[in-house]
Amino acid sequence: MPFLTRDQYGPGGPDNLFIRDFQERVTPNVTQRNTLIVAGVYILVIAILWHVPYLKNIIYPFKLLTVGFHEMSHAFVGVLTCAHIHSIELDPDEGGATRMSGGIQWLTLPAGYLGSSFIGACLIACGFNTNASKVASIVLGVFFLFTLWWARKNWLTWLLIAGMTGLILLFWFVAGSVALRYFVLFIGVMSCMYVLWDVIDDTIARKVNTSDASAFAEICGCCPSQVWGIIWLIQAFIFFILGIIVGLVAFKQSAAEQQTESSHFLPAPGSKSSSGVLDLVPDLTKVVVVSLITMVFGSGFVAL
Repeated sequence: MPFLTRDQYGPGGPDNLFIRDFQERVTPNVTQRNTLIVAGVYILVIAILWHVPYLKNIIYPFKLLTVGFHEMSHAFVGVLTCAHIHSIELDPDEGGATRMSGGIQWLTLPAGYLGSSFIGACLIACGFNTNASKVASIVLGVFFLFTLWWARKNWLTWLLIAGMTGLILLFWFVAGSVALRYFVLFIGVMSCMYVLWDVIDDTIARKVNTSDASAFAEICGCCPSQVWGIIWLIQAFIFFILGIIVGLVAFKQSAAEQQTESSHFLPAPGSKSSSGVLDLVPDLTKVVVVSLITMVFGSGFVAL
C-alpha cells in the first residue's frame, strides 16, 4: 500500500485531509437535503401545534409515545442494574411513572431523558434511509412488546401501542415504504423535541414540583436540579445533532437507490406500482406529499 507524503496530503497535512473528508461526508445530497427540509418542517409544525389550543391534540398521541420512550428507558436501565420492574404507567395528562425496586438510581434517574433523546436521535438517523427505517420499526416493535409486558394493566399504553403499530404497518405499504421513512423521521424529531422542551419545563423553568432532576440532585447533593437540567439539555441537544450527522454520513443513497434496495429487503406488496406513480412528480414535491400523508394519518389516529 503506497504511503502519502506530507506534500501529497496538501496544506495542513493529514489533519486537513480528515477535515476535507468529513466535510464531504456531511454535505447532503439531493435526497438528504429533502430529508433535512422535511425535518425542519416537522420542527416548525410541532412547535406550532405544541401550544395552539385544540390543534395540539393532533400530536397528543406522539407526546404520549415519547413519554413511553422516557419510561421505557428508565425500565431498561433498571433491568441492566438488576432492578425489579413492577410496572410502567402512562396517564392522559401526558405523564408517566416507572415503578421499580433496586437498581442504581444515579443511572436509572437520568436514563429517562437521555434514553428517550438517544432513541429519538437513532430514529432521526434511520429516517434518512428506507431500509434503516424498516429495521428501526422492527426494533420499535420489540420495545413495544417489553413495554406492554411492564404496562399490561395500563389501558392507555395498550391503546397507544396498538395505534402506533397500526400506523407503522400502514406506512410500510405506502409508496414502497417511503412513507414509513418519513414517519420514523417524524417520531425521531418529536422525541428529541419533546425531551428538550420537557427538560426545560421540569427542571430549568421548574413548572413541576418534583422531577427526575430534583430526585437526582437529592442523591448527588452537589448541584441543584437546574444544573442537572442544563447538563441533560446539552446532552439531549448533542444527541439530536449526532442523529443528523450519522444520517448524513451513513446513508448517501439517492431516492432511486433506496427504492431499489427497499424492493429487495422486506418489500411491501405493490411497491413497484406505487413508486411508479411517485416518479411522475419532482423529488421535493414527492417528499412534501408523503410527509403530509404521514401527518394526516397521524391526526386521523387521534380522531380514532
